Amino acid sequence: MYENNVMPDKGVLIVGAGPTGLTLAVDLLRRGIACHLIEAAETPFTGSRGKGLQPRTLEIFDDLGIIEPILAAGGLYPKMRIHLGPLSMRMGSLGSSKPATESIPYPNLWMVPQSRTEAILRERLHALGGRVEFNCAITNVQQNQDSVEATFSNGETMQVDYLVGCDGGRSTVRKMLGLKLEGEAIDEKPTIVADVEIDGLDRSDWHIWPFVKGGALGLCPLPNTSLFQLTAKAEAVGEDVEGVVLKATGHRIERVTWRSIYQPAVRMVNRYRVGRVFLAGDAAHVHPPAGGQGLNTGVQDAYNLGWKLAHVLRGGPDSLLDSYQSERLPIAAAVLGLSKRLHQTRSIKRGDATNQLALHYRSSSLSSGNALGTLLPGDRMPDVRFDDGSRLFEHLRGPRASEVATIGGQRILIRPDGYIAHIGVKHFGEYAGEPTQAIEGAVSLQSRR
Repeated sequence: MYENNVMPDKGVLIVGAGPTGLTLAVDLLRRGIACHLIEAAETPFTGSRGKGLQPRTLEIFDDLGIIEPILAAGGLYPKMRIHLGPLSMRMGSLGSSKPATESIPYPNLWMVPQSRTEAILRERLHALGGRVEFNCAITNVQQNQDSVEATFSNGETMQVDYLVGCDGGRSTVRKMLGLKLEGEAIDEKPTIVADVEIDGLDRSDWHIWPFVKGGALGLCPLPNTSLFQLTAKAEAVGEDVEGVVLKATGHRIERVTWRSIYQPAVRMVNRYRVGRVFLAGDAAHVHPPAGGQGLNTGVQDAYNLGWKLAHVLRGGPDSLLDSYQSERLPIAAAVLGLSKRLHQTRSIKRGDATNQLALHYRSSSLSSGNALGTLLPGDRMPDVRFDDGSRLFEHLRGPRASEVATIGGQRILIRPDGYIAHIGVKHFGEYAGEPTQAIEGAVSLQSRR
């Protein structure tokens, strides 16, 4: 199943092949770690659900080698057009349209239908020698001090070193661990989201009809498709999506390719690890769509966990895996609070609050050293341009820790996930027991973020 460069160990079983599980599988395989990715559904997901990719997620996808197809598949968020009877007015956008800067190469929220994001990740997975096993549900998990045994719906079993539940808000793995999503519903009425093709509706704007009976109706054009993402209160639409849309908009739905109903809520678990089993993504935290945080937080969970699992499977201390929970759980709590505020205020003014570039691990046990200008250990390392014209992010691509010298004799040790581990004068030959990449070229970071 896997290429010859994969380590001959039991590896990692990943349950759930959405964006979180796929990101983790890609990250592990490029580090030479055997992994098995299963998905209970019979076929790949086909909807647009998590369509907003934040700037920090785009940086992760750059590192994973898929940024070009991601950018080609998407586009900037459109302006919103509010329809009031025969009148309409154009408002702002949920996303920005800022130019790239030296430190932030991907400054804008990027719209890509979730199914396309998953397809691109699967293509990368296949290129690394992996695959998704669909129609494979997990039915039981048992673990001991040395391994995890999983049982599947076909009666087969598998023994692995670690198991990661990336199987969504209704996570089977989470339930097997006896963990609960604690929190609250933040809207009494469920919402329908659907992908629809509509005859003759202008695709340059995100259309909103605020006074449809039962709640607002939204139709957002999905880039590089003929589809719109429809959102409305489920009870207002009922079973007559076509009739409601025709009455409100004057345009006819030609086809519905996907639909789902959900109730906006903010919920999360109180621990991410139980022995050799971990949770990531929606299995650990459930977000309302406001602010586009759910998919992105899950991808970052996977990106944080991948290099740590790889290091431990190569003989590093198991205690490193405890930092996954201590780093990611507080961030999930903070992001849930942000999502709740955005849902309740309905504001389209987001600024930099949602781009996830300012999230940090400053209080982590893995962060040490001194401040360098505005940079602190635990911060995301910004991109910089070297004297030879190359960019730091180009050198950081790949599964290694790196260190870079700065003007003034300071050195910055950068973790494999792009966050600063240490700032000081010491030269690091290795990080977490593995060789680091020394990046030649002195740069000034005193005024950058």
